[in-house]
Amino acid sequence: MGTVINIVIAVAACYFIMRFGMKMLGGFSQPMAEPLPPGEMRKVKLNYRCDICGSEARMTMAPDEDPPAPRHCLDDMVLITPVE
Repeated sequence: MGTVINIVIAVAACYFIMRFGMKMLGGFSQPMAEPLPPGEMRKVKLNYRCDICGSEARMTMAPDEDPPAPRHCLDDMVLITPVE
């Protein structure tokens, strides 16, 4: 009787693992989102620095004049470019 229960549990686990894997692979087949219209992006010249590791990044295009800071090392980066 114990062997039958083990087989049923194994088959159920296989089914759920297979179903989860197929859902994950199906997510990769979704089309990418449409890009913003060409006039929507604005040119910006902002430099950011990560306070934790010192990495720097430059943002050249953004959807608005005052974009949110990018994240690095699980924290917001600090703006180092003077804002006019």
